[in-house]
Amino acid sequence: MAKRAKKRAPKKKTASRRPRRAPKMLSDLFLETLKDIYFAENKIIKTLPKMAKAAHSKDLAAAFNKHLRETQGQVKRLEQIFKMLDKPARGKPCEAINGITEEGAEIMKDFKNAPALDAGLLAAAQAVEHYEISRYGTLRTWAEELGMPEAARLLQDTLDEEEATDHTLTELATSVINLEAEAEYREAA
Repeated sequence: MAKRAKKRAPKKKTASRRPRRAPKMLSDLFLETLKDIYFAENKIIKTLPKMAKAAHSKDLAAAFNKHLRETQGQVKRLEQIFKMLDKPARGKPCEAINGITEEGAEIMKDFKNAPALDAGLLAAAQAVEHYEISRYGTLRTWAEELGMPEAARLLQDTLDEEEATDHTLTELATSVINLEAEAEYREAA
């Protein structure tokens, strides 16, 4: 008679018991994104004076300096929101803004004294603005959904400033900067 193989019950896995983490909520995502934009704004505060100094156009330099002052106020608004959350105002590295500002630094280096420098600086600044508009719009919506009307109002104030800066930069690009870059190029050719 053939021996029957004994059926063995599968061994219970004795995985180490890790405490279950609470699922991440929208409020967690809001805080992480707030840290991201806080880092970004502080990085922009360091970058704008360099861009203003590099700009050939007085109008472009003035736009950068004006936005520097606005950005300092935006950081204060973010700090108010951190306070509302009873959290320390602390940023976390934002690879997106690091990449965008690195591109701006490359433009300053590669196009130094070139006719297209201001056009490149302006394009880099608009890349920053578009990133900020995206973040502030999202944060404002989340603040509304999380029942934080005061935070939503502060974020909307900043969003309005970012959109106005983007509009100003577009006006400068289409009425002056790009035309001057093209004229300088034609004269040099």
